[in-house]
Amino acid sequence: MENSTQESNLENAFTYDSPYPIYAMVFSPSSTTSSSSNKTHRIAVGSFIEHFNNKVEIISFDEETSTFKTDPNLSFEHQNTLTKLMFISNMFNPSPNSSNLLASSGDYLRLWDIKGNSVEPKSVLDNSKSSEFCAPTSFDWNELDPNRIGTSSVDTTCTIWDIEGGIVETQLIAHDKEVYDIAWGEVGIFASVSADGSVRIFDLRDKEHSTIIYESPLPDTPLLRLAWNKQDLRYIATTLMDSNKVVIMDIRSPSMPVAELDRHLASVNAIAWAPQSCRHICSAGDDSQALIWELPTVSGPNGIDPILAYSAGSEINQLQWSALQPDWIAISFSSKLQLLKV
Repeated sequence: MENSTQESNLENAFTYDSPYPIYAMVFSPSSTTSSSSNKTHRIAVGSFIEHFNNKVEIISFDEETSTFKTDPNLSFEHQNTLTKLMFISNMFNPSPNSSNLLASSGDYLRLWDIKGNSVEPKSVLDNSKSSEFCAPTSFDWNELDPNRIGTSSVDTTCTIWDIEGGIVETQLIAHDKEVYDIAWGEVGIFASVSADGSVRIFDLRDKEHSTIIYESPLPDTPLLRLAWNKQDLRYIATTLMDSNKVVIMDIRSPSMPVAELDRHLASVNAIAWAPQSCRHICSAGDDSQALIWELPTVSGPNGIDPILAYSAGSEINQLQWSALQPDWIAISFSSKLQLLKV
């Protein structure tokens, strides 16, 4: 790695120790206070204990005191393995004191109603009538149409849910093999990645067709994660199984990546675009590193180096970039959640 990469100062890292291994986590898009300074972060954190019931905690972090706070009333049990958490978009939940919806995936897609200092189960979205293997591998909440959540599944399908009605809006056979991740781009357009090694884009106005924009260079190499650049919808990032690369695609030029970020020393587990910049993306992996990249207009012959590197204490399995306070990133490894000020 060239000298242009800066090592993050450890003083900018703040650690929350959980009694359980952590995997799923997400920043709340709304602050816990009505203060315009937005100095308090709210984060939902899920334990990862296979074959047992898990727990979700909604914790807060105060920037001014550098302390984490937990509330027993904002902790609840979650059946089976927990794979992802998401809050409803802030544009539909502007008041910090209003009810806040949280979605989770595990055996089913579940919705939780957070009101003040209490959490109540709202609904369980169960599509098991259509398939024995319907458990969602991942999901994405449509920011522009908050009544829609899309889920991916090992049964090769993607399901679009009407969450208010608690019914399936549509279900598509999306790939030839298991679907591992899904991401919305626009109101009726989403992308998915699969064990068949492809990234496909779907337009709900034409459910019979999809566009393949990328395929793994090695046959039968699954694609595991997907992130759509919300600041510039031309760009999508994906990761390959057991690969140190993050592949950046321009949907206007299918098949040929515009960049491959390959400075990790082991497999990449998580990716997140910067919420305030179309040219910055963060990746994290089994090399215990979180790397921030700035995409150049034209890639040089020697590839792209990250502009910032942070070394954690163990393999990083999850990463989130705060939309509310975009100079903060969260990573999880082992039983620790770390907030990094970048």
